[in-house]
Amino acid sequence: MRHSRRRSFALQVDHRGARVAVPHGTSVAAAEDFVRMHGRWLLARLSAQQAQADVQRFVMADRAEFPLLGRAARLCILQSGRRVQWRLAADGADEIWLPASATTAQFVRALRTRAIDWFRGRVEEYCHRLGLPLPEVRLSSARTRWGSCSSRSGIRLHWRLIHLEPALIDYVVAHEVAHLLEMNHSPRFWSVVERLYPGWQDARRRLRVQGGRLPLIDARDLTPVIQED
Repeated sequence: MRHSRRRSFALQVDHRGARVAVPHGTSVAAAEDFVRMHGRWLLARLSAQQAQADVQRFVMADRAEFPLLGRAARLCILQSGRRVQWRLAADGADEIWLPASATTAQFVRALRTRAIDWFRGRVEEYCHRLGLPLPEVRLSSARTRWGSCSSRSGIRLHWRLIHLEPALIDYVVAHEVAHLLEMNHSPRFWSVVERLYPGWQDARRRLRVQGGRLPLIDARDLTPVIQED
């Protein structure tokens, strides 16, 4: 427990464990009550963090494999050339061709470009089902959320969703598109999700499991993503 000048309580989880920040003068009992109120969230974060500890860091090497849309894709490092290219291999696997001088940042940029093209098409599809215009779609690197929706800024989707199978991406997209009608998590909101994505409960469970197993490509992605929004 850490006392500070803040006026509200805050619960955080990082590599050191769980911490609660409270205003000066707050009793231990009051802090414990706050933690109990957010017990489910805290346990989910700790569980996801434990799963993340078992995840392998991705090492950029020729023929290294990484997940793309739920399938194994390959990184091919070329000794000549400067362009970054996506190719379809003879065995049907996606390959990204990078020059030998390429950095992890360039690799991530290529993944983000692939992601925004895919995400925008899926958002358009689900908006069409509700008769809604396509909002602005942008990428996110949020620390704990797969997506977000705002009436002003549109829909944001975490770029790392591109690693997951299309069915799980679609669940997150449907979730955020449903917010265009219901900016809450009320029963009405979940009924819209059900209309867009029947059986979303199973996808939600699988998302939380598979999302914690993604390879660590960017060092800034150490915090596991565990919530839709």
